Amino acid sequence: MAETATTGRFANSSTFRSLRHRNVRLFLGGLAVSQVGAWTQFTAVAIVLDDLTASTTAIGILTALQFGPLLLLGAHAGAFADRFDRRRIVLWTQSALAVQALGLAGAHLAGVLNVGVIYALTVVLGVVSAIDNPARRGFVTQLADPDELSNVMALNTATMTGSRVFGPAIAAIAIGPFGAGWLFMINAATSVAIIWSIVAVDGSRVHAVPRAAAGGRPIREAIGFIRSSSLIGPVFIAFTVVSTFGYNHNVSLPRMADELWNDPRWFGWVMAATSVGSLTGSLLTARRHEVGISWLVASASLLGVAGLALAWAPTGPAALVIAVPLGAGGAAFIAGMNGWSQQVCPPDMRGRFLAFVAIAFLGSYPIGGPITGLVGDLIGLSWSLAYGAVATLLAVMWLARHHAIRGTMRHVSDQGSTLAS
Repeated sequence: MAETATTGRFANSSTFRSLRHRNVRLFLGGLAVSQVGAWTQFTAVAIVLDDLTASTTAIGILTALQFGPLLLLGAHAGAFADRFDRRRIVLWTQSALAVQALGLAGAHLAGVLNVGVIYALTVVLGVVSAIDNPARRGFVTQLADPDELSNVMALNTATMTGSRVFGPAIAAIAIGPFGAGWLFMINAATSVAIIWSIVAVDGSRVHAVPRAAAGGRPIREAIGFIRSSSLIGPVFIAFTVVSTFGYNHNVSLPRMADELWNDPRWFGWVMAATSVGSLTGSLLTARRHEVGISWLVASASLLGVAGLALAWAPTGPAALVIAVPLGAGGAAFIAGMNGWSQQVCPPDMRGRFLAFVAIAFLGSYPIGGPITGLVGDLIGLSWSLAYGAVATLLAVMWLARHHAIRGTMRHVSDQGSTLAS
């Protein structure tokens, strides 16, 4: 009876409609708890590294090491996720991420955590995450019905971004009295939630998907699919540019908080405020039954404009206010891209397609992160945010113009066909 009532309540909600499935609720619930720990660790690592180096370039290198493996391995990881059991892959990768957190905690509590150890364990994190990303997101699509794909993907993004409301805030509050080592332990402990949720998922209600055939050229097939449409290619180009230069706030904000706003704890608070906006943007995307190019253009434009404003925020409180629309635009853009990609992607290519989306988004950090750090050290902290916002606006203007021209050409073609008939 309780399950029926829950199902009916979520079925009547356009925003949360895929939560009528117990498997979706289980998995996203476990993911939410785990991601709070992951963002607690991420924020604490950035604060520790900033204390050790006082350099935005060092944090940029950290970003490159974390996301560089996805750039190198992402396409192969996507092909791997399309060929094998995604649930089993995610169970192993999430367990490995818990071990990595324990390694950080042990090193810090033993007093041996230095820049080299942080970088080495970050490479481990990056390699495991590269394998986990397409398998985990592909597995999410198997938990909901086919007509709910864009919704469950948007709720997945909402879960990932909403966890940042709590993780950075926990780090900002607790790192002083407790130290970073215990914050790393929190991440290891919260990993139990997602591991349990994967085990608890009802396998009989997981939608089976056709496996990609062994052999062949799976990566080349995926590239060919992306290039096959006059719209998919340009969307990926714009998405890659925005991802490379428009999301590097975590590189600039630790130094801005310390030097411009006079308190390093503003980093955690501004990240938390960004996450409030991110949750809002993700849920607004989830309300939509389909995601179109106009939604991508509007959300990226908000990201760019807010990025310019944040670059010259005079105080920490002002940055908190600006961070909300920044997060909303950024999350709506990535959630929209995830949903849009599932609308145009066949089931047996979702792992590879999601891998290319992840490469464009996370894998571009090894390029944008170090560039942002160098801009901050050599030109100025404000410009380390502003240049990315400008690149975002230029990319989205190009996409909007291309889409408008394509729409005009299609309209003319349709008129010609009507006259000919």
